Amino acid sequence: MAQNATLKGVVLDENNIPVSGANISYNDSGTQSDKNGVYQLSIPANQEIEVNISHISLKNVQFTIRLEENQEYELNPILKTDIEQIGEVVISGRERKIVEGITTLDPETIRTTPSANAGVEGLLKSLPGVSSNNELSTQYAVRGGNYDENLVYINEIEVYRPFLIRSGQQEGLSFVNTDLVRNVDFSAGGFQAKYGDKLSSVLDITYKRPTRLGATADLSLLGGSISAGGVTKDKKLAAIVGIRYRDNSLLVDAKNTETNFRPRFADVQTYLSYNFSKKFELGFLGNLALNTYDYEPLRQQVNFGTLQTVQALTVHYNGQEKDRYETYFGALKGTYRANDNLTLRLIASGYHTQEQEHYDIFAAYALGTVNTDIGSENLGEVEFSEGVGSQLTHARNDLDALIFNIEHKGTYTADKHQFDWGIKYTSEDIKDRLQEFEIIDSAGFSIRPPILDLRNDQPYTPYASPIIPFASVRATNSTNIDRISGYVQYSLRSHIKETEIWTNIGIRAHNWNISGSTVNSADSQIVFSPRAQIAIKPDWKTDMIFRASGGLYHQPPFYRELRDSLGIVRPNVKAQQSAHLVLGNDYSFSMWNRPFKLTTELYYKTLADVNPYTIENVRIRYRARNNAKAYAQGIDVRLNGEFVPGTESWVSVGYLKTEENIDDRGYISRPTDQRLKVGVLFQDYVPSIPSLKMYLNMVYQTGVPGGSPSYADPYDFQTRLRDYRRADLGISYVVVDQNKRLKEGHFLNTFRELNLGFEIYNIFDNQNAITNTFVRDAASQLQFAIPNFLTPRVFNVRLGMKF
Repeated sequence: MAQNATLKGVVLDENNIPVSGANISYNDSGTQSDKNGVYQLSIPANQEIEVNISHISLKNVQFTIRLEENQEYELNPILKTDIEQIGEVVISGRERKIVEGITTLDPETIRTTPSANAGVEGLLKSLPGVSSNNELSTQYAVRGGNYDENLVYINEIEVYRPFLIRSGQQEGLSFVNTDLVRNVDFSAGGFQAKYGDKLSSVLDITYKRPTRLGATADLSLLGGSISAGGVTKDKKLAAIVGIRYRDNSLLVDAKNTETNFRPRFADVQTYLSYNFSKKFELGFLGNLALNTYDYEPLRQQVNFGTLQTVQALTVHYNGQEKDRYETYFGALKGTYRANDNLTLRLIASGYHTQEQEHYDIFAAYALGTVNTDIGSENLGEVEFSEGVGSQLTHARNDLDALIFNIEHKGTYTADKHQFDWGIKYTSEDIKDRLQEFEIIDSAGFSIRPPILDLRNDQPYTPYASPIIPFASVRATNSTNIDRISGYVQYSLRSHIKETEIWTNIGIRAHNWNISGSTVNSADSQIVFSPRAQIAIKPDWKTDMIFRASGGLYHQPPFYRELRDSLGIVRPNVKAQQSAHLVLGNDYSFSMWNRPFKLTTELYYKTLADVNPYTIENVRIRYRARNNAKAYAQGIDVRLNGEFVPGTESWVSVGYLKTEENIDDRGYISRPTDQRLKVGVLFQDYVPSIPSLKMYLNMVYQTGVPGGSPSYADPYDFQTRLRDYRRADLGISYVVVDQNKRLKEGHFLNTFRELNLGFEIYNIFDNQNAITNTFVRDAASQLQFAIPNFLTPRVFNVRLGMKF
């Protein structure tokens, strides 16, 4: 008797509206999706089946799938009208899409890939063009941009990050909960006008709409997550909720600073959707996050220098830091499908963040020479101190931000034509108190700030003036920003004989006005951003797609870009401008009878009205003066496919050069000048024990500039950090899944899936540095760049469950 498997899910259109009446068929058998887009199809097991999903007004999807007997495979296809459906969608064990100009990441790969900061961002860092030299951070830089230049959307709703983030160990969880994710699209440049006003990239996330009652749990030594979802019998109401808790103590305790440190993060997130009718759906996205940090450093020793001359910075601490970030986010999205051609959407969202950074830390330091005599019993100890001193840092930083958005979007399709438009109003109300100072003492002499017109020859010449802090920032700001932005774009799909061509042209506009009781009045500003794309799929036996995209991209200043290094808000700051040109090629082919894809992109960006900045860890401080110009150029190459049957792996290589010219003084490297990047994601399993699986995530990056003190001239500090090398390994054993059931009645069969594994972060124990701490030796009048090292090798145990 023939054995069968089940293919089921929800058919959606590109606006995530369920599609009724879609045909799901293979050979002479098939079914149709109901009024809520839900379908279920029984197909033969253990053989390749070609399935076709079609609708009279949408682009067909074809794929090949092979399922085991009695296996249930959930596939929620998106039927689209644009170029993103060119080519054949192939499925082999999991969904694979070919999306033009956009990298699509498999959510299951995201959930299983080992990373010290697991999630979407952890996987993005293995892609070409994306760089980050901090495993404790969810922030990333794309093609020479900085961390503030990346757009993030969830179900077309823009999300925000906290403002006061200053270091990789103080970031909390990524907003994106990977347990809730259904689809992940990423563009590293040349994106359409429908996306917002940032310079570098777009991360477009779609959350699930459950088709059945289910739950997941993931537990490890770093915390855990629980999610649950379900749908009512009439399929109208669907809900999914996720709760996460993370404690990074395991990671930070392994660093070279002895501390009492409890970085704890927790959040709860939900997405609800209700179909009032076939035409109207209402969705709600909600998030509440609480991040707390209790930090008490005790002692630190960092060795640096050369093999011949090893030096050490030894620091003893007193004091503590208490930080707390609370964020609340809620959004409503109404989708009205007037007919098969017209879809209208209305989105309203609110974001509220309350953040504090409070610390008083006294550090007594000694800068000395390390004993390198192998035969000595004092090997590795500091034997002579060249400079001693102390440092007192103080902060009482508080911020309250309230951001409201209301936006209308529309899509109209007619045959091969598509029109998209949108208009958005944003209100930002930000209250900020910034109080920081730093006092440096060297051998009893208080070091004054390095003001150029003031001779400072301490300690040899005592200075009789009153003692003032080495660095001091005090500001209280109340800032209101009102924005109106919008876009229109037109897409056309056409043919010249058998050659398929898709074009897109559009323009964005953004007007903003800055006011407030502590802000000087300023005129409103407006910018226009025209953009265009073209993709060609020639009628060749070889499966090739060529792309070209570009245009103007403006980034109107957000609050952090308006505030200079002294905490003063400068309302006349202009939008940074970037002109993109991206040339790309996708080559899909078979190797070893398995699918592969080679993606290559050449890009060049020229930037004007650049707002220079410095980076302290991952804290960005802007100069708030559009007094620079810059450029970024490079090439990204990525080969992905089934190096091992039934799994997806890839190798990516990227080359980047980005420089800036400040006040026409000549070009120097930008802080994110990451010249060479190699990323590898490799998945494997033991053929004789297919339940034993391996995941390897490796990154190599050449060193970025090591930064400079906030008061210093960046032209005097152009040395680079050491190369960043990291490999994370995960090994898991599948105890139970849909294809592996234990004997009847076994209690473990209550799980749909159960797997147990362990992870090794930084398996080669490489010492990677994120930035430098600059220490001044009063005797030599020199400053030493002391690297801030990241986490060494760390072990973690993980347990995953699905119900």
